[in-house]
Amino acid sequence: MKTVEKKFHEMKVTAMANKAWDIGKRVGLWLWQRFGVLGLVTVFAMVFLLGYSWGGGAGSPGVATTQPTQGGNHGSEMGTMGQVWTCSMHPQIRQPKPGKCPICAMNLIPAVDHNSGGNTKMAGGPHLTVTPEAMKLMEVQTSPVERKYVQTVVRMVGKIEYDEARLGYITAWVGGRLDRLFVDYTGVTVKKGDHMVKLYSPELLSAQEELLQAIRAVRELKESGVGIVRETAQETVEAVREKLRLWGLTKQQIDDIQSREKISDHVTIYAPMGGIVIHKSAQEGMYVQTGTRIYTIADLTRLWVVFDAYESDLTWLHHGQPIQFMTEAYQGEVFEGTIVFIDPVLDEKRRTVKVRVNVSNEDGRLKPGMFVRGTVRVKVARGGRVMDPGLAGKWIGPMHPEIIKDTPGACDICGMPLVKVEEMGFVGSQEAESAKPLVVPASAVLITGTRAIVYVKLPETDRPMFEGREIVLGPRAGDYYIVRSGLGDGELVVTQGNFKIDSALQLNAKPSMMNPLGGGGAGHQHGGH
Repeated sequence: MKTVEKKFHEMKVTAMANKAWDIGKRVGLWLWQRFGVLGLVTVFAMVFLLGYSWGGGAGSPGVATTQPTQGGNHGSEMGTMGQVWTCSMHPQIRQPKPGKCPICAMNLIPAVDHNSGGNTKMAGGPHLTVTPEAMKLMEVQTSPVERKYVQTVVRMVGKIEYDEARLGYITAWVGGRLDRLFVDYTGVTVKKGDHMVKLYSPELLSAQEELLQAIRAVRELKESGVGIVRETAQETVEAVREKLRLWGLTKQQIDDIQSREKISDHVTIYAPMGGIVIHKSAQEGMYVQTGTRIYTIADLTRLWVVFDAYESDLTWLHHGQPIQFMTEAYQGEVFEGTIVFIDPVLDEKRRTVKVRVNVSNEDGRLKPGMFVRGTVRVKVARGGRVMDPGLAGKWIGPMHPEIIKDTPGACDICGMPLVKVEEMGFVGSQEAESAKPLVVPASAVLITGTRAIVYVKLPETDRPMFEGREIVLGPRAGDYYIVRSGLGDGELVVTQGNFKIDSALQLNAKPSMMNPLGGGGAGHQHGGH
């Protein structure tokens, strides 16, 4: 029966081939006439394709076929050829011996055998087991998770500005005409009591005349027997003197008027403070009203340095922290100050917050408008708090943090009660040891944007075994991350070679950094689709 089926199949194949040959001759003759040699090539191609599609194919006698075998993947390849080496960056590279990747020149790593149990899914995360030799080739290094204070550096840029509490204004306390301005331009240094303006004012003339009349009335009523009249006249003198004082005349000027008994058609205005004239708002000959600003004076012996702190750095900044800064004018010279104010409002456009520092400038070297670069070195404790050994257990002024005392009391500047430094966000001396944070090296953490992964070297295993673990991080402090959960004190985390471990898991379609569920295209497979 099988012989008959075989002969029937051979006859069918022969008939199909003859039919294909006949069609090919006709088409070939037509193509030869139209296209020459190109037509013959087309005929041979058509005959081959028609013959294969009608009579060839899988299982046909006389036609070679290639069938994928069971287990035709990397596992069978390893079983027949031994250890296979691959590249963590280019998993398509498969070589029978170690060496360099022909694409990126990275060291090849052993491809883990699926059937050897080297990579299993266990409770807590994906696990990868390698040989000690493979671990050396992967250049894996580990570091223990520990509790310790870590340091971070906050860098800011800013500008020197006037101390608003040390600005003074010379204004017209009474309306009149500016007949003389003794300071002609800005930038002039003046001292307290220097003459600044010569003012003519009809109101002052009337007030002076009123004072002289009151003085004459007191003199005339001196012999009067009516005491109430004498007292009223004396009170009038005192009232007029007070009026002149409120209009800007000094006590000496009023005494001169009273002693000379002669009015002055001009009055001189003196500087209420010493400093630099930074703004001149009037000109000679101008008529001014009460309250018109004439000069602005700034005391430059103490200045403000205002820095812009990024939103992400606010957790490290507190009142009372020392800060160092440098200027472009004095390269290499370091100035020091103390943070006294942190703006409670964020700049929505720049996403920064103003941080103010008070600095002494007795020598006048610092100039308002200078650009500065500041540095705050922060010792970080648990929860992102700041540990400053110099402030632990101290009392500090809430409005003037530069006032620091060992005992409670009042601020020397404003009189407000001092508060404990713990209320400012610092760690107290009694909790210094318990406030150490749990930290992990930054190089050990693989961050995907939404998840943070570390690979932990498991203890007490025959061969090196690594476990992938998702953890919750706090803020970064220098070369460390603060760990909120997911790791324990003393565990060994991979700080170098963690990408290679993750790549090995991806090659085996296991859960990894970018593919938390595993499977699906982690590596490439042969056939079987």
